[in-house]
Amino acid sequence: MFIVHVFIHVKPEHLEAFKAATLSNVKNSIKEPGISRFDFLQDEDPNKFVLVEVYRTPEDAAKHKETPHYMVWRDAVAPMMAEPRSSRKYSNIAPDEGGWDSMQPLSS
Repeated sequence: MFIVHVFIHVKPEHLEAFKAATLSNVKNSIKEPGISRFDFLQDEDPNKFVLVEVYRTPEDAAKHKETPHYMVWRDAVAPMMAEPRSSRKYSNIAPDEGGWDSMQPLSS
């Protein structure tokens, strides 16, 4: 498994638009066969977020960045950022690979 945490700080005036754009990206991303999980988390500071992206391989992470929904999201949220987003990459220790496959589709 290849895990990426993306840290995002949004300008307060774009909070709701950012959440809507990101939810759309999440709904499409979890349909990708190379993604086991794609979690969207809001910090105790309401303008900060983390995306927890769990890919089967590093190549699946690269493929994700080539999808139309990712490119639409990337371009839409760029002007909403209070600072450039950053990421950290991780290797899985636990749970085993089967433990990540508990992804449920988002309700509409």
